[in-house]
Amino acid sequence: MLTTALLFAAGLGVGTLGTLIGAGGGCMIVPLLLFGLHFTPQKAVGTSLSVVFLNALSGSIAYMIQRRVLYRMGLAFAIVTIPGALLGATLVQYLGSRWFTFLFALFLLALAGLLHKGQTVGGAALRNPTSAELGSLNSPVMRLGMVLSFLVGIISSLFGIGGGIVHVPFLIVILGLPVHAATATSHFVLAITSLAGTLIFLRNGQVVLHVAAVMGVGVLLGAQAGAKLSTRMRSEPIRRVLALAVSAFALVLLFRHVIG
Repeated sequence: MLTTALLFAAGLGVGTLGTLIGAGGGCMIVPLLLFGLHFTPQKAVGTSLSVVFLNALSGSIAYMIQRRVLYRMGLAFAIVTIPGALLGATLVQYLGSRWFTFLFALFLLALAGLLHKGQTVGGAALRNPTSAELGSLNSPVMRLGMVLSFLVGIISSLFGIGGGIVHVPFLIVILGLPVHAATATSHFVLAITSLAGTLIFLRNGQVVLHVAAVMGVGVLLGAQAGAKLSTRMRSEPIRRVLALAVSAFALVLLFRHVIG
């Protein structure tokens, strides 16, 4: 009973913080499962990814109702994230605990840098592609977007995170999308990507369903709370505190890797 309450509380916190800073929360869920419940890397990733899917699905439905999702672009990117997600889910099967710990720690350090810096470069697009460029799958910017989406798919299923923290800045800075359209479209892509990865882990028996369900409910409720708080709170201080927390997680993981 106590474990269930703690999982729900953790999900609530992750959902709230994730929404405030524009991240899916996987970067917080995986360390919690590794440290708190001593999951194997595969179970931690699979369970985290299923929670990320629930969160992304909820957000996508809300954004679709608000008509913020750019479906043509989202579907183009989602199609290439699926093989990336399948590749990531396959690669993690071959990683032992020590290698996963080391690679995940390096990823968290890079993520902490992104969190500390913020999601956009100066808050403005580096260039403004034409509507014709954004509408053509053969344009250089769309090809670049598809390559990045494939890589995001790999990272998502390899580490159990959403990838929005990488995808959203690209959509804003390189493709010149408005923030609300970038966030909504990224959520739409993430819902499809995380579903593809989750199905692989489910097939392998690497999703702990009761943990995913309890944390998922907490995350969904937390996301609603975060959305309301976001109108009253600045995200930058929270982002930087989280960057410090993620850095601490990374250092602990590296220490565990060294002492083996």
